[in-house]
Amino acid sequence: MTPLRLLVYDATCTGGRLPVGLTHSWIAGQYLYAGLGRFDGARGVRSWAEALEWLGSFDRPIGQVQYWGHGKWGRVLVDRDVLDASALVPGHALHPALVKVRERLTDDALWWFRTCDAFGARVGHDFAERWTDFMGCDAAGHTFIIGVWQSGLHRLSAGVRPHWDVAEGIREGTPEVPVRSTWSRLRAPNTISCLAGAIPAGW
Repeated sequence: MTPLRLLVYDATCTGGRLPVGLTHSWIAGQYLYAGLGRFDGARGVRSWAEALEWLGSFDRPIGQVQYWGHGKWGRVLVDRDVLDASALVPGHALHPALVKVRERLTDDALWWFRTCDAFGARVGHDFAERWTDFMGCDAAGHTFIIGVWQSGLHRLSAGVRPHWDVAEGIREGTPEVPVRSTWSRLRAPNTISCLAGAIPAGW
């Protein structure tokens, strides 16, 4: 049975007073990627509970999950709903759903946080390491603010320590107390475009 490739995106960024928001770009990207045969299913969500319930509803094994939304050092957001390393601890409200999703992941699965900053700074290193160890699969994330260009992309395997510079992507502050991030650009480390669907080898 071929493992599923699934996309989750933040459905809450609809622009407010503006006619369009980031959610509209993620919806457009969903259809583009589906047309290219990169996903088997996609879901816009308004909370992490909704996202994990959907991912855990599949009987088939899952080979890849991408999340498109907002992030900050060591945190991934659906609107203001936070997913971070605390969710990996028993007793957290999201922990049972994460365990259920984990049971559906293949041994060579990839979880890609396609958000700003999630793997940046010291707390991003900690999040990447604890996430991969808990989920038992590879994870990828970025250390820069991402847009059309998406810089600071790194992939980490379970049981391995982060290999990228803990200060990467930080414009102001320190790895321990980051203040401001750097925008992605073509010549920044490990940069892909928003149209790229794979992580280059060695990243």
